[in-house]
Amino acid sequence: MDQFLPAIPLKGARVIVIGDGEAARAKLRLFASAPCELVWRPAVKTINPPPAIDGETGARIVPGRFVPPGAFSGAKFVFIAVEDETRAARLAARARRAGALVNVVDNLPLCDFYTPALVDRGSVTIALSTGGAAPVLVRDIRSALEGLVAPGVGLLARSANALRDTVREALPTVDERRRFWESALRGEAAARADAGDGPGTSRALIRTLDRFRDGAAEPGRVFLVGAGPGDPELLTLKAVRVLRDADVIVHDRLVPEAILQRARRDARRIDVGKRRGHHSVPQERIGEILIEEARKGLRVVRLKGGDSFIFGRGGEEAEAVRAASIDVEVVPGISAALACAASAQIPLTHREAAQAVTFVTGQPKADGPELDYQSLASARHTLVVYMGVATAPVLSAKLIEAGRSGDTPVGIIENGSLPEERRVSGTLAGLPALIDTHEIKGPAVIVIGEVVARAPEMISGLARQAELEAAA
Repeated sequence: MDQFLPAIPLKGARVIVIGDGEAARAKLRLFASAPCELVWRPAVKTINPPPAIDGETGARIVPGRFVPPGAFSGAKFVFIAVEDETRAARLAARARRAGALVNVVDNLPLCDFYTPALVDRGSVTIALSTGGAAPVLVRDIRSALEGLVAPGVGLLARSANALRDTVREALPTVDERRRFWESALRGEAAARADAGDGPGTSRALIRTLDRFRDGAAEPGRVFLVGAGPGDPELLTLKAVRVLRDADVIVHDRLVPEAILQRARRDARRIDVGKRRGHHSVPQERIGEILIEEARKGLRVVRLKGGDSFIFGRGGEEAEAVRAASIDVEVVPGISAALACAASAQIPLTHREAAQAVTFVTGQPKADGPELDYQSLASARHTLVVYMGVATAPVLSAKLIEAGRSGDTPVGIIENGSLPEERRVSGTLAGLPALIDTHEIKGPAVIVIGEVVARAPEMISGLARQAELEAAA
């Protein structure tokens, strides 16, 4: 370990910033929300009296190049942002003699400490540093953490701290308190804190404490989480947080291991994957599993590829869970249609090619109505077909019969967003042969419409298809 990053309380501390320009203002902004006395010495002479307080940071302004004796008295931190290195060194020496820790901007040898990159959540602060060696790398890591750390974690920490003595009195053993905090800080209180509801956060913590004190079981909760098209980087930030806190994960076969690895190692996994013509776990049983696990007081994540409310039967599962009087929350995911089209640079709508887009399934309910091919066959209308590889011959014939031109461009994206992704293109009339020729097995999304010809990679495929059809 090259560095040690201590956590120094700022309440009542005196922080002084000397210098002008953006470098000084950046240091001031670091402490704008801190409970400290912030003093800014711009080190410039002014004719007109400046404002007493800086409007952006709340710092008290003391103008003038001359820094009198005693100016550093009682300071905990002093930041020096002046270009004259000799003057900066003199000021740093004076500040140290007064007992302050000194940071001279862009001058590591004169620094007592480095300014870390911070993820600021109020009571929770995460500091990152490379000791000045690679600040850009630290900023990238901070950006990643900003998305992973829930926005309300600081409020949650403050509310928990206010209740700490009460919890210690109510739950005498360390094990009881540990189980309480694990439950309380991941439940309703966390959701209230993320919404910025301070009183609601406190009430939720107290309700959980009352249940623990009375020995009542903690109510479970179900989360329907869209896992996106497969690339872990396309998970939403909220999906990552929910997955990380899950006790049980009920997942489909299309969810790759790379996404499942984002969960806690001790989270239990239940595979309910389905394949065409083979449902290892019936849909009704999946709903029962969600309810059974939630009734054990667990946080249950139902993880589905794409978005669970687009041909994922998420609506049915949510209804079943609600009917059992169990709370359910839906975390949307990036749908396969959006991800695959974007990956292939196919604009699903385009002012000159399509004013509407429709999502349909190639595997409608067995005893349900047939697709309305007449409306789907209209021109300047993009059609995105899920699960349509096996039914492509029927789909192609019915659309052409309903009036859609056989020359309509078609694009197929197989294993979208994954390393093995493939993209092929052709025409509506040649769709069945296109699938056979390229041995498309799925999972795949079929895009039908003039917009396919707007995608750079698809254009060459369409040209080759036209040559083959002309030769035939």
